[in-house]
Amino acid sequence: MPDLPDPAVVVLVGAAGAGKSTWAAAHYRAAEVVSSDALREVVGTGPADLDASADAFDLLDRILAARARRGLTVVVDTLGLDPARRAAFRAVARDHGLAAVAVVLETPATVCRERNTARDRPVPAAVLTAQLRRMRTVRTELDLEGWDAVHVVPFGDAAAHPPAPAARSAPSASPSESPSESRRASVPVSGAFLQLSAFPWGADPSAWLRAVATRAAQVGFTGLALMDHLIQIPQVGRAWDPIPEPWVTLGYLAALDTGLRLGTLVSPVTFHHAGVLAKAVATLDVLSGGRAFVGVGAGWYEREHSGFGLALPPAAERLDAVEATIETMRALWAPGTKAFVGRHVSLPETTCYPRPSGAVPIIVGGSGARSLRVAGAMGDAANVPSDDARLEVRIAAVRAAAERAGRSADAVSVTMLDVAVVGTSRDDTARRVERLRGRTPAGAYAARHHAGEAAAHAERYARLRDRGVDAVFLALPDLTGPDDLDRCAALVQAYASPVSGPAPSRRE
Repeated sequence: MPDLPDPAVVVLVGAAGAGKSTWAAAHYRAAEVVSSDALREVVGTGPADLDASADAFDLLDRILAARARRGLTVVVDTLGLDPARRAAFRAVARDHGLAAVAVVLETPATVCRERNTARDRPVPAAVLTAQLRRMRTVRTELDLEGWDAVHVVPFGDAAAHPPAPAARSAPSASPSESPSESRRASVPVSGAFLQLSAFPWGADPSAWLRAVATRAAQVGFTGLALMDHLIQIPQVGRAWDPIPEPWVTLGYLAALDTGLRLGTLVSPVTFHHAGVLAKAVATLDVLSGGRAFVGVGAGWYEREHSGFGLALPPAAERLDAVEATIETMRALWAPGTKAFVGRHVSLPETTCYPRPSGAVPIIVGGSGARSLRVAGAMGDAANVPSDDARLEVRIAAVRAAAERAGRSADAVSVTMLDVAVVGTSRDDTARRVERLRGRTPAGAYAARHHAGEAAAHAERYARLRDRGVDAVFLALPDLTGPDDLDRCAALVQAYASPVSGPAPSRRE
């Protein structure tokens, strides 16, 4: 086991039954450990007396502050799954010049459930399941939160030798600095996603969707995104072509258990009330086991707005609504039910259950200057067009906006919607261009859609990665069914990287 800073504020992180208390007892003196369960027993009827939680955590915070004031090590034995409480524990460490350490117990779900069952008063199964789902993303969150050390305890090492004291580490932030929303950790978005814009599903829509999603997973796509429109847009097809409601459709796809990340690129805020959208996304995330993401944008297609009786305000008002929607979703997904007062919205309460299983990435669509500023200041990713000439300028705008908001320049992922013609040979590519180009000259259409064979696209994607594009959403203009995805395997491999891990720094 590596050395850990001492003295320090050590925060244990793990689901119920992970072995946090056992690990703490093996490595620290009893006087150094402050446990929420033990304090519930002190002020209530036992460690499972949830009615005593408020008093127990009040005592925990007082003990933590008292020990930290004296420069003494304190081990916080709680679930450690709430980012807000973790931020508060780190703030105490910073205020008193102590190192802040997170210790993660990586215990298999089956073991946690067995141990929970053996307890006198087990944690409800649904609650434990939610905790285990949170554990899928907590490692990424911790890596982005600014801990002085994150130590992972693999299963089986709970009784290892205690950590040898090391020289005190300097805290990574100023002791007077406290976490704020502007310094919120982002959720990285990376990989190759299939973007479905057209739905030539024939007489059996569900079978077509199932086949396409299954093949996308087999080919190696990271996720699948649906376009969110009420009438098919002219760039894709005819007005009477089917265009399904995306959140209902994503619920169906979640049940297929393909492992694909699922979401929209993008949902216009003119269609969706912010709070209702937050509820839909959270529900999808829970039903899919933590695989949801959401793209938001200002909306633009006047025909669908007027046809469905929806207002299409001026662009500035729509972008105001994008900011308010992001703020509302984050407020309703945060722990607790307290009132929320933000820059754009005020809510008398934030009671929204189910909460998402983990941190849900928010992708901001739009290439205008203000859209890029909103993405940099508030989003987890900025989706930009596949315009090589403007790419660096747009990435720089996102990074500058992130820094002005007090975030790292690399905090926001960059994603790209790529409507590309992919052929199996030079002749096949030429035939596809001819079928698709309409009245557009063949050369212009081929250049606009980067027409070429899969190997050429893979090389282009590798260059895009080098230039700072973290994820590509590939839309095939001639996709008719699952077999069309087979020719995309080489492209997908160029972006074969996990969504859950932190993006590498792209700054020189």
